Amino acid sequence: MKTPWENLHVALGIGLVLALIVFLIAGHYDSLGFSQFWSFLFRWLHIFFGVLWIGLLYYFNFVQIPSMPKIPDEQKPAISKVIAPVALFFFRWAAAGTVLFGLIVMVYNRSWENTPLAIGMLLGLIMAYNVWFIIWPNQQKALGLVEADADSKKKAARMAMLTSRFNTMLSIPMLYGMAAAHMP
Repeated sequence: MKTPWENLHVALGIGLVLALIVFLIAGHYDSLGFSQFWSFLFRWLHIFFGVLWIGLLYYFNFVQIPSMPKIPDEQKPAISKVIAPVALFFFRWAAAGTVLFGLIVMVYNRSWENTPLAIGMLLGLIMAYNVWFIIWPNQQKALGLVEADADSKKKAARMAMLTSRFNTMLSIPMLYGMAAAHMP
């Protein structure tokens, strides 16, 4: 017998229902007006996509990249042909969702004058640019998703890795800026 946890979509749906239950139990629906509800929802979506994005960034940098040299060559296609393309799909779109909902939150709350938040947002925009315009095109070559010779694949893999490490470095002050934005 299958459990609901075996299907990602079912597990996500149950998670959303549980979040709604927590929202109702907390009683925030009484204190939030229509405008405040949308502000809260966009912030929650920004955080959800941000956790997915940075979680995958850290997976690539803390797990996948350091582990690849330890994997026998005959087993590497399992990563490069199956796992990495799926992870990169969610990585790219989580970056896009984070930026989209982050910009909505910034406009909605008129919080441009919050210096730590503005710096965190600028760093996040740089990181998203790197994901879409440096990491992804190079990963397509490195993983053989687009035509490239062996030398080009090697160079592309290195560029993607270095840019990913650069994003990991930027994620530290970016997360500080986001967290510090709510300090008195």
